[in-house]
Amino acid sequence: MEILALLLIIAAVSLGTMIFGLSISILYNLAIGLVIGGLARFVLPGREKIGLLGTALIGTAGGAIGGLLGKTLHVGQFLELGLSVAVAAALLTALGFREKSLA
Repeated sequence: MEILALLLIIAAVSLGTMIFGLSISILYNLAIGLVIGGLARFVLPGREKIGLLGTALIGTAGGAIGGLLGKTLHVGQFLELGLSVAVAAALLTALGFREKSLA
């Protein structure tokens, strides 16, 4: 009986550790995505009609795609960041989050 209780405790701790690690990973990716999305918004002229969460999600997608391209092309970490920002800026433009200028 004690062995079963010990196994249940070990399983519960292992599951809790995995869930905690996953939640920290998701928060980390959203924070990095917010930075990349913010840089993409900074690079583009004019205004974007998108909120903070949208910026984080676009930045996360841009970071994933740009990082994958950078790793595939073996360009180094600095250029991977540049690719990530460029992809996020392209996503902002392609998905229609840019405000139309009147000029």
